[in-house]
Amino acid sequence: MMKTRRRGAELEEALLEAAWQELEERGYAGLTMENVATRAGTSRPVIARRWRSKAELTIATLRHQIQKRQIVIADQGDLRTELLDYLAQASKRITEITALFSLFSSEFFSETSTTPQDLRNAMVGNRPTIAGPILERAVARGEIDAGKLKPPFIDLLANLFRGYAVMNFAPPPPGLQESWVDDIFLPLVRSKTI
Repeated sequence: MMKTRRRGAELEEALLEAAWQELEERGYAGLTMENVATRAGTSRPVIARRWRSKAELTIATLRHQIQKRQIVIADQGDLRTELLDYLAQASKRITEITALFSLFSSEFFSETSTTPQDLRNAMVGNRPTIAGPILERAVARGEIDAGKLKPPFIDLLANLFRGYAVMNFAPPPPGLQESWVDDIFLPLVRSKTI
């Protein structure tokens, strides 16, 4: 029986999974398109048709992993509860991502002449933050003032979380997460009526 060729989304999934495994095992410096092709059971030209460089393949791979691990926070009727759930779920996911960043960050940024912010923009672009739906529900419930949701505040918890994770290669402890929510974020955005 002849083996059928993978195409389209199935092939791309196999390539991105192979690249992820290579990044985990070898880091960015050890990543090669040849190794990814071998692991995926295809050829280097198949990869080169999709991504012009190792950096492009890496960004696509990271974007794919982030999309696979999307955080979805259910409506729990309370902003504080939802924000703490968001941070707890992000904590479970961040360990492997920060470990990976530690493996390739210096080589990647040196080779591409980019910054961590450039990489973040390439991975998530202008997509709304995960906290967006949480904040929209809180506005609808009257818990927070929509007028206070300006760009620095909307991303505040994500930025605090990211900064801690990058500096410590670990998620922030639950007590610190609670402090961010209770002592920093909520006082900045709460409605005066609460």
